[in-house]
Amino acid sequence: MRLLERMRKEWFMIGIVLAIAGAKLEPSIGMNGGPLKPEITVSYIAVATIFFNSGLSLNTEELTSALVHIKLHLFIQIFTLAFFPAAVWLFLQLLSITPINEWLLKGLQTVGCMPPPVSSAVILTKAVGGNEGIVVTPLLLLLFLGSSSSVPFTSIFSQLFMTVVVPLIIGQIVRRYIKDWLERKQPPFGAVSSSVLLMIIYTTFCDTFSNPSIDLDKFSLLLVLFIICSIQLSFMLLTFVYSTRNNSGFTPADTVAVMFCSTHKSLTLGIPMLKIVFAGHEYLSLISVPLLIYHPVQILLGSVLVPTIKSWMVSRQKGVKLMRPTV
Repeated sequence: MRLLERMRKEWFMIGIVLAIAGAKLEPSIGMNGGPLKPEITVSYIAVATIFFNSGLSLNTEELTSALVHIKLHLFIQIFTLAFFPAAVWLFLQLLSITPINEWLLKGLQTVGCMPPPVSSAVILTKAVGGNEGIVVTPLLLLLFLGSSSSVPFTSIFSQLFMTVVVPLIIGQIVRRYIKDWLERKQPPFGAVSSSVLLMIIYTTFCDTFSNPSIDLDKFSLLLVLFIICSIQLSFMLLTFVYSTRNNSGFTPADTVAVMFCSTHKSLTLGIPMLKIVFAGHEYLSLISVPLLIYHPVQILLGSVLVPTIKSWMVSRQKGVKLMRPTV
């Protein structure tokens, strides 16, 4: 199962490249008003499909056992949705005087505002009442980038409710009735969401490449890649140091969860949300680029660091067992 999941992620990253390349070759197909009609098929149907699919696949039966991790959950949410965006905002004030493309910098800020991925944090998040990212992320985007969004505040939340919350709830209701069938057949939920997400990415870049006035310089792109790698490594180190303090109250297993969940960002929620918050914005694709870079970087860094972190966790857990007094 892990091998299949790893292969799916690898194919998805290749799919992102192909989707952008396809948009470059023939942008008229996926641009607004084009044959695909993304203003309807993407903004409503595609986004709703992703979250209906999430509702079907979300195993709520596991949520009760996660209630004991409220402290861990709170730390992850505060770090992800408060410290992370604030720290990125301060850092971007320094970068604003550099020649880096301003829309890529705005994109870095949107990365900071995104919640953790559903796949790695949903159990902890749902344990205390739902995915705060659906509400907090748009508020953070409007706080840090409010002047960049031309969509009214009420319109953003009404569309988020109809295309994110409602399909998620419907998916959960349907799951109750077909739970046994789902567990027996194990439908490819991840592949379905990834395919729909690639369609969203494709149409977003079709709009960009159909506008000749938009240009992305390679220097800015390389700097953004370096910045993203630096941010992820720095924040993983910071969360590791904090969660391994003597009085932190976190176990070695908690530390691993803190490191990954606090620093990972959701592409599945992020791209549809940017599509809603920045609907019709001519620089939407440039704003999306840092998140599209952040996603494969977090997977690659995770793959590289997992063996080291796993060996550290095992050694610490053995140490704790040895220190326990025998009765």
